[in-house]
Amino acid sequence: MVEKLVLSDEEWRKRLTPEEYQVLRGHGTERAWAGCFVGTKEAGTYVCAGCGNPLFKSGEKFESGTGWPSFTRPVQPDAVTEYQDRSHGMIRTEVRCGRCDGHLGHVFPDGPPPTGLRYCMNSVAMKHVLEGQPFPLVTK
Repeated sequence: MVEKLVLSDEEWRKRLTPEEYQVLRGHGTERAWAGCFVGTKEAGTYVCAGCGNPLFKSGEKFESGTGWPSFTRPVQPDAVTEYQDRSHGMIRTEVRCGRCDGHLGHVFPDGPPPTGLRYCMNSVAMKHVLEGQPFPLVTK
């Protein structure tokens, strides 16, 4: 079970860059092909930019052609949470960090085997920790 991190809006604004805040706390989306992790291939783990919670292993990353980094599954089931998103005239499944509830992106049922899922994430919502490096878990 992931230990929850709950901060006030003021604390989040102090900790995050304006871009990170807009996506993680404001449920925004970066432009397609603009994110720094679209083409990365280095081994490691993608963690939440807000709290350092491990989210996705680099081995689960694949090129989806959508312009956002895509993954087939999270590192563990409670690493992320899913919510129905009815914004923008669509019904989608929003993906949030299982620890700090930060908006990461959406998951779609059009990914490759074995899961058939495409976790389409915003680069700005994550940091990449190289293989063998410690995770930057944020505490209060």
